[in-house]
Amino acid sequence: MKRQKRFEALKKRPIHKDTFVDEWPDEGFVAMMGPNDPKPSIKVENGVITEMDGKKREDFDLIDLYIAKYAINIDNVEKVMATDSTKIARMLVDPNVSRDEVLKYTSALTPAKAEEVISKLDFGEMIMGVKKMRPRYKPANQCHVTNTVDNPVEIAADAAEAALRGFPEQETTTAVARYAPFNAISILVGSQTGRPGVLTQCSVEEATELQLGMRGFTAYAETISVYGTDRVFTDGDDTPWSKGFLASCYASRGLKMRFTSGAGSEVLMGYPEGKSMLYLEARCILLTKGSGVQGLQNGAVSCISMPGAVPNGLREVLGENLLCMMCDIECASGCDQTFSASDMRRTERFMGQFIGGTDYICSGYAAEDNYDNTFAGSNTDVNDYDDMYVMERDLGQNYGIHPVSEEDVIKIRNKAAKALQAVFDALGLPKITDEEVEAATYANTHDDMPKRDMVADMKAAQNMMDRGITAIDLIKALADNGYPEVAQATLDLQKQKVCGDYLQTSSIFDSKWNVNSAVNNPNTYQGPGTGYRLYEDKDEWKKIKALPWALDPEHLKL
Repeated sequence: MKRQKRFEALKKRPIHKDTFVDEWPDEGFVAMMGPNDPKPSIKVENGVITEMDGKKREDFDLIDLYIAKYAINIDNVEKVMATDSTKIARMLVDPNVSRDEVLKYTSALTPAKAEEVISKLDFGEMIMGVKKMRPRYKPANQCHVTNTVDNPVEIAADAAEAALRGFPEQETTTAVARYAPFNAISILVGSQTGRPGVLTQCSVEEATELQLGMRGFTAYAETISVYGTDRVFTDGDDTPWSKGFLASCYASRGLKMRFTSGAGSEVLMGYPEGKSMLYLEARCILLTKGSGVQGLQNGAVSCISMPGAVPNGLREVLGENLLCMMCDIECASGCDQTFSASDMRRTERFMGQFIGGTDYICSGYAAEDNYDNTFAGSNTDVNDYDDMYVMERDLGQNYGIHPVSEEDVIKIRNKAAKALQAVFDALGLPKITDEEVEAATYANTHDDMPKRDMVADMKAAQNMMDRGITAIDLIKALADNGYPEVAQATLDLQKQKVCGDYLQTSSIFDSKWNVNSAVNNPNTYQGPGTGYRLYEDKDEWKKIKALPWALDPEHLKL
């Protein structure tokens, strides 16, 4: 067939590298309001929910039982379920209705009712809802700090730079699981070098992740996954109760944590039970709320290609972020996994979360070249930094990061690499050479780093755990070897676990260890002239306006 030249050119555009599919509701390939989704209903007898969303109590599965017992405000549920869903949706965007008033309704939604309310909102209305329903006053961001060879020196340097750029939370993981202890201490030392108060985590198998936290090597966790169908839960040898118990283990040790869910996971794992992605995610969100967990990472996350392939998919993703906030829990809103070859579509992916302003717009942004991102690549990476700064500046909208000078980055990367070098020497770990420190100071990816003996590193990491090394040993090593300020920051982080203040919803620290959370610094948005505004945040706005490459019009040289 002879091709029309314009269609031939369009076929070569990056968008045609993405995958799109028609809806297939019976296998879960439908974003929201699928034909098999239940209709909202409730029946309460003697203070017990005996029917929910068309299902009698004797037919409840594990998730139904958990939600009915722990997640729904039973005192208000009959009133809310009798309220028209469009009316509740309008409350979300009406500036005359406060966030607290909305929560009286949204705390008593069943999964089907929650889905129905979200379905009444278009994308722009969802953004308005996010502006009101975000728990914390000021939005923020989270980043990934990894490299595909688990080089600890590069992790420390990248973590310090990311802290300097403004990320209050940082997450690492491993290419090889046995590297987890080294990666955890590297991101800890690096982040506290960059700015005291940054929270770090190491995303690995749940038992190891908890152990790292109890050793003091991490400050929070989020990759505790929950799902919207029983089959997916039990396929992983879990139940809602086991996840709730794990959450209490973290809390008992003063460690912040949130669950992770997201549209498409049940489809990807083969057990969607013919339900839509939003309905199943509504079950995950209510399960999280019922577990007493302060927050949730959702927004499809690593399964973004599933909703991204069907109609209304990215609308659904923002809708599930909003629903999380409607349940009064912290939202780390995804925008992490790479999913599109199109730069326009990559931007589309985060615009709702960016303009609405979630607790963590990304969870997370790649603080390394995606080539080195062990989380399989992020939607945005270090190569997008300058674009993001300009976007903040253009729109007067906070993305949670700000420009930095090359000189400051070189200085902080060098200090972080040297601090980790001192820790490794003091603890008898494989030597970090001066050549490695110099390389990490100027490196972009692990290709710029000398190769380490990975077998020796992994053996030493296990030996470090066998010796019972904790954060206290890191603190001593830093204090005794010329890094007292990094030692103090690391100690202050351990103290915060005793205080427990940062276990509150949407909590982050500033550089002076002041907690900012939904409890002491709640969102006050209620229409124009209210709530957080970047251009009224004088210190942050000054940083964002000052692009290093902006011209001074008063002193132009022609």
